[in-house]
Amino acid sequence: MLKQYKEAIEKSNIISRTDVEGIITFVNDEFCKISGYSKDELIGKNHNIVRHPDVPASRFKALWDTILEKKIYKDTVKNLAKDGSTFYVNTTVIPILDEDDKIAEFIAIRYDVTNEVFYKEQLQQKEKELEELNQTLEMRVQDKTKELEELNITLEQRVKDEVSKNEEKQKVMFLQSRQASLGQMLANVAHQWRQPLTELNLAMFNMKKAALDNKTDVLTELYGESKNIIKNMSQTIDDFTNFFNPQKEKHPFNISDSINESLSLLDKMLESEMISVKTNFENLTVLGISNELTQVIINIIKNAKDAFVTNSILIREISITTKKEDNFALIEVEDNAGGIKKENIDNIFEPYFTTKHQSSGTGLGLFMSKMICEQGMAGHLDVRSKKGVTTFSIKIPLVSDER
Repeated sequence: MLKQYKEAIEKSNIISRTDVEGIITFVNDEFCKISGYSKDELIGKNHNIVRHPDVPASRFKALWDTILEKKIYKDTVKNLAKDGSTFYVNTTVIPILDEDDKIAEFIAIRYDVTNEVFYKEQLQQKEKELEELNQTLEMRVQDKTKELEELNITLEQRVKDEVSKNEEKQKVMFLQSRQASLGQMLANVAHQWRQPLTELNLAMFNMKKAALDNKTDVLTELYGESKNIIKNMSQTIDDFTNFFNPQKEKHPFNISDSINESLSLLDKMLESEMISVKTNFENLTVLGISNELTQVIINIIKNAKDAFVTNSILIREISITTKKEDNFALIEVEDNAGGIKKENIDNIFEPYFTTKHQSSGTGLGLFMSKMICEQGMAGHLDVRSKKGVTTFSIKIPLVSDER
């Protein structure tokens, strides 16, 4: 039975014996397997044959100081294989004493922890990258906040200039009212961040879980998703600032790309809410800012999601189609979320109008969407509702060469 115990220990551990000078007198097959040396190459050699040059001499001094005092030494050690590769072992070195209580030899029992060390180092690197990304985002937010503050100051100055040029009371009241509305819109920019912040929080939770489970492929995928979410949050600030910039530059873009970007950003939400989206696109190009149309589609879909939940709709379907109609690109977003009440449909694009609880929405989403379509892209945004089905129609002029 003792022989069986010995065989079990040798097959499940990496074992070596040395004399008091550190000369190897025995190695098992597992030691040869991990180091790449044969028994003939190891026996008779100093144990530092597998010592990694990165390990400081102080570590080995601590080892020798411990075992020469007849104490057991334990540590995780970085070693060098014959082929130059690195491996890590959790090591226990035990002094063996003779009948006179003197050290006769040392036995080292190890097990391979290379993968654990590798995953730990990789996790630390990802944490470092995430921290750098967070710092970059903080700086980005600070810069954009400063820009928004400067924009607000500029608007205040413009109001003062207009008042000084025209002292008509009605003109003054109009300008002050417009300034107050714009200030409220700036204060509600966080409304556009609610969904991506929720997705980012979920991604970071799953990153932690993947790291603990050593799932590096999942960790890398989630890290990429997090970067895209943060990029979109930063782009939202840019778009909000640019919306009020009369000199903003417009470019031709394919509306299908813009809609697909919306669906990509809402993918997790659509999946969690069990909402099916069907699409049928034609290849149509319009002039404007692609990300503004992306935000319009996001606002419409998020309103549909809220209606699905409020009305307890079980089978949830959204259809998005695009087609050419005269000289316009027509986008129709249709849902079966229960429809819009007749008394609400005429007010749905009014600023701050909402049927949700105050904590759930600001009433700016569809108002801003209509402004983007009509003022930003010279188009139209309309809605119709019948028998539990709501359809939002967006018409945008096609670029001249597609008319």
